[in-house]
Amino acid sequence: MARDGEDAGMVKAAKVKRQRKKKTKENKTRTVHANILYDNAKGEENPNRHYANNKIKTTKYTLLSFLPKNLFEQFHRFANVYFVFIALLNFVPVVNAFQPELALAPVVFILSVTAIKDLWEDYRRHRSDKEINHMDCLVYSRVERRYVEKYWKEVRVGDFIRLRCNEILPADVLLLTSSDPDRLCHIETATLDGETNLKQRQVVRSFFDLDCDFDPTKYNSIIECEKPNNDLNRFRGYIIHRSGRRDALYKENLLLRGCTIRNTEEAVGIVIYAGHETKAMLNNNGPRYKRSKLERQMNVDVFWCVIILLVMCLFAAVGHGLWMFQYGDKRPVFDVLSPEGTDLSPIMSAIYLFLTMIIVFQVLIPISLFVSIEIVKICQVFFIHQDMDLYDEETDSHLQCRALNITEDLGQMQYIFSDKTGTLTENKMVFRRCTVAGVEYSHDANARRLAMYQEMDSEEEECTSHGGTLPRRDSVTSHQSPHGQWTSLSCHTRSPRSSRYLLLTDKPSSVLQEKDITPDPQLLDKVNECSSQMDFMRFHSQPMSQLPSDLSDIIDFFIALTICNTVVVSSPNQPRQKVKLSEGYAPPALFPIKTESQKTQKPSKNSHKAPSARSFHCFVDRIFDVFKPPNLEHTFSPVPPCYSEKAWAVAEGELRYEAESPDEAALVYAARAYKCSLVGRLPDQVTVELPHLGKLSFELLHTLGFDSTRKRMSVVVRHPLTDQITVYTKGADSVIMDLIKPPNTGENSHSIVYRTQNYLNLYAADGLRTLCIAKKVLTKEEYACWLQRHLEAETAIQGREELLFESALRLETNLHLLGATGIEDRLQDGVPETIASLRKAGLQIWVLTGDKQETAVNIAYACKLLEPEEEILTLNADSQEACALLLEESLHYIQAKFLCSSADHIYPSSSPSSSSVPFMVHRLGLVIDGRTLAYALDKSLEDKFLAVARSCRSVLCCRSTPLQKSMVVKLVRNKLKVMTLAIGDGANDVSMIQVADVGVGISGQEGMQAVMASDFALPRFRYLQKLLLVHGHWCYSRLANMILYFFYKNAVTLIFWYQFYCGFSGSAMIDQWYLIFFNLMFSAFPQLITGTLDKDVSAETLQQLPQLYISGQNSEEYKPYMFWMNMIDAFYQSLVCFFIPYFAYADSDVDLFTWGTPITTLALFTILLHLGIETKTWTWMNWLSISFSIALFFTVALCYNASCPTCYSPSNPYWTMQRLLQDPLFYFLCVITPVTALLPRYTAAHVCCVL
Repeated sequence: MARDGEDAGMVKAAKVKRQRKKKTKENKTRTVHANILYDNAKGEENPNRHYANNKIKTTKYTLLSFLPKNLFEQFHRFANVYFVFIALLNFVPVVNAFQPELALAPVVFILSVTAIKDLWEDYRRHRSDKEINHMDCLVYSRVERRYVEKYWKEVRVGDFIRLRCNEILPADVLLLTSSDPDRLCHIETATLDGETNLKQRQVVRSFFDLDCDFDPTKYNSIIECEKPNNDLNRFRGYIIHRSGRRDALYKENLLLRGCTIRNTEEAVGIVIYAGHETKAMLNNNGPRYKRSKLERQMNVDVFWCVIILLVMCLFAAVGHGLWMFQYGDKRPVFDVLSPEGTDLSPIMSAIYLFLTMIIVFQVLIPISLFVSIEIVKICQVFFIHQDMDLYDEETDSHLQCRALNITEDLGQMQYIFSDKTGTLTENKMVFRRCTVAGVEYSHDANARRLAMYQEMDSEEEECTSHGGTLPRRDSVTSHQSPHGQWTSLSCHTRSPRSSRYLLLTDKPSSVLQEKDITPDPQLLDKVNECSSQMDFMRFHSQPMSQLPSDLSDIIDFFIALTICNTVVVSSPNQPRQKVKLSEGYAPPALFPIKTESQKTQKPSKNSHKAPSARSFHCFVDRIFDVFKPPNLEHTFSPVPPCYSEKAWAVAEGELRYEAESPDEAALVYAARAYKCSLVGRLPDQVTVELPHLGKLSFELLHTLGFDSTRKRMSVVVRHPLTDQITVYTKGADSVIMDLIKPPNTGENSHSIVYRTQNYLNLYAADGLRTLCIAKKVLTKEEYACWLQRHLEAETAIQGREELLFESALRLETNLHLLGATGIEDRLQDGVPETIASLRKAGLQIWVLTGDKQETAVNIAYACKLLEPEEEILTLNADSQEACALLLEESLHYIQAKFLCSSADHIYPSSSPSSSSVPFMVHRLGLVIDGRTLAYALDKSLEDKFLAVARSCRSVLCCRSTPLQKSMVVKLVRNKLKVMTLAIGDGANDVSMIQVADVGVGISGQEGMQAVMASDFALPRFRYLQKLLLVHGHWCYSRLANMILYFFYKNAVTLIFWYQFYCGFSGSAMIDQWYLIFFNLMFSAFPQLITGTLDKDVSAETLQQLPQLYISGQNSEEYKPYMFWMNMIDAFYQSLVCFFIPYFAYADSDVDLFTWGTPITTLALFTILLHLGIETKTWTWMNWLSISFSIALFFTVALCYNASCPTCYSPSNPYWTMQRLLQDPLFYFLCVITPVTALLPRYTAAHVCCVL
């Protein structure tokens, strides 16, 4: 009651404050009341009135704001401001050079094109918003005392909403009741994170015991929660009941907007966040914007163009001042008076002319360059999307380009930072081996079965790389010094092992490899023996403590595999309906029957597409899936009949497991192979089926989820047989082994830990992913003491994550080691070949992984990241001082061995450095673990670490955290000044992807977080080869040449030479219509076609010769001197195009435009012919665009000269082009002038080709 009074006082005080200040302020927390309590009250009295409504608006503009707002945004680009200034300057009579209205045409055209594009995009957003806002949902109405249909936009915070199966959530809703008897609600979050597996959400604890008929009118609680934020994995708050009781709220109670209700007929909740305050909308940041390296170089050259423009204008102004000065007091008859009618002084005339020449020479700044670049980039992205070589048929996914403005950066990459799991590997885990209580079970039959699958896959594969598995090794040769000493090892001893790593293709049998596990006979016998003894003890009411410790560890090991996870159980026959357990339940069959509902679903990590009938094997699989008789599996499977009795029988009630990670699914399927099956999961209960014991329900007290800092997860359960409170923990061996309770009596425990560690090293050496399994039994006093502080942490709003983290650390101590598992994560198809090609292309490849060091090293050998002939530097240090010593010794070793001899150099690095001294990359591999990496990234050691790492051909960072990954990328990018690309597939790779110059996400098994944070998304790692070596090279080459061509084309300033003959008066011998539209229309289209379609080298050649990619790394297509060479060339060509017609018409009586129009025509021919010389690949579109440009020019000229006799008084352009077309001299000039102008360019190009 005191709390209620205190809250009421706070609300009242806040109300008074709002009335006094006439504005709203929200506290650190949000208080949500039910709206039905305020239906009859005035709007001002509703405490929820200040929260956002559910209407979304993603558009930028309205009808009234479009024009001013769009112009304001466009004027953020300096070039647009400059051109508008020039156009407005032309309205000043004393300095104007063209007709003011005509001078506005180019800038109005450019602004209009951009505005139309923006308007169309905004209209599409408006239509989408309207469609979403007008979707229906059921909202409780107090007046009608029932749920009524309302539009989404009418939903408010505090409304009660009824949700139905397969319905999309309109807002962030707190789940209050569910028709599910277990008070669960299953949701699919594919629209948020791309994950198709179901996730469980549960009713708020205090509403758990209510019946299904939830009555909103009886709701009288108040919700206090955190303010809106974009963290999808966090929700903190509590609900205050009328009695004063407070219950904590978690993310498991919150249903997020955009998710889809599954497996639940009905659910009711109250809206917490609506509209733009929902987590989904707060995560909608729109497209990412990055500036490419080429764009930054281009901006520098635009600045130089401005300098050239000012110099030319200044030169003309000085010339005009001197020309006027020579007349003295005797003014020329054609002198222009001032606006007051008086004579202008030479100085004032020069100043006015300076402004006039800025208008005349404005073409030096390419006004259409920026729009043209946007058009070309959009076209390039379109053609990349159309490349079927980048389409993955299995996942039905294409390459996605999420950042349109950095396509050319793909052709300039120098460093690649890659994740391992899911990026280089399939992230489809297959259980291989395990050790329990210090005894290793090799699962030889399982290995033979996997080998058979791979042989079948190999027979189907048409390429030379075939599938396979890792061999079992009988011994381990550790290359890691236990005391952190660094070693340089010869790797020839590794070549036999690394050569036996084989690539796996993802055939239909890969799904069977994940789910179908052949149990080890010895371990299966022990499981049956243990279960039998436990059943006997339970029947005779004997304490379970009498069970031998080795057998007890075995059954606890499989119980931990079964329940220590977040796996959701569902039925494959009805994949989105709740599974109903029956007495006739049997585990899944070896080859599950595929239903029609599955065939229409999008493939997920637990289902596979129907195989294509490319071979007899696939055909048999398809027929077998549909018509498989019960006893046919032994014909196709190496599973021994004695181990496949009921466990592999087909049953209508067979279960399917939907896991958030492939590791969890692999372990659950492994436990099921030993008849320890997970058959049901509720918020407070996990049901498993054990041999001889039947179904057992473990009361689930707490789940301590996995996080990247603890690197483990735990569940606290009440054991149904012993009634003991037991903690089951699984996690990385690097942390679990440190938490094992030290042995106090006897040597058995110490021996088990020692043997388990040896087996872990063995598994890691074979490239297997390792996990340790442990448990801890709590006394009631220990549990009560821990629970009190844990509940305090759960109900906290501020700092809840930190408190829960500390609570988990207090619990996960003094564990008892049960065993460890080895899971195989197979390499993706084509990874070794891709890495080899990228390395030939001059790319430095670093792999940053969270895996164990031995596992990462062996996978590195398998994917050819490390070569047998390379020496390996292994850095493992226990302190910062030791790390500094290792780095110092490594540098000395590299200098002593390699600086004296160049035989072992691979090539000089193409990466520019902040240092002027070039460095060489040596045949060395660097392996560093997470702890040492943390020391090496310290400010005092990062330079030494970088000096060692940049000298190595390959770098492998093991046990690295997401933060360390991003720090490594940032260090290399900022210190070495190189272009970096980061590629990953999981949420732990997001920070690395965002830090890099180009981020690539793999749409793999870990959701879509990496994809949504990336610039480009790929289905497979192997597609990176063509994306970079082919499309990256083309995009960079096309844009670089197009930009240089733009600068050249606009620098052909013919009017400048005429100033020497007109007293630098700013006059022009070319009609102003031609001047205005020359670059905007007549010469614009061919360069767009060339910038989009030109190919300097074919795709096949680029992939066969990856070394061609180095030209992009070195920016060979666009170097600073090339800009100046183009300026000089444009200077020369403008001289030729001006003076050849000048001398040709020197003593004739032609008028000004009859002489100026041929100059315009010759300039157009020269510019188009210049483009033809620069074009490497000619298509019909190139010919068509050039023909169209010439035809457009002559058509406009003929029509303009025929219809405009007095358009430009006092000159007369009438019938000028018609007369020129009848003059043979005009045709002669059209041949001789372009040839003379382009002879140096053609000669230089020919010499370069010969050399």
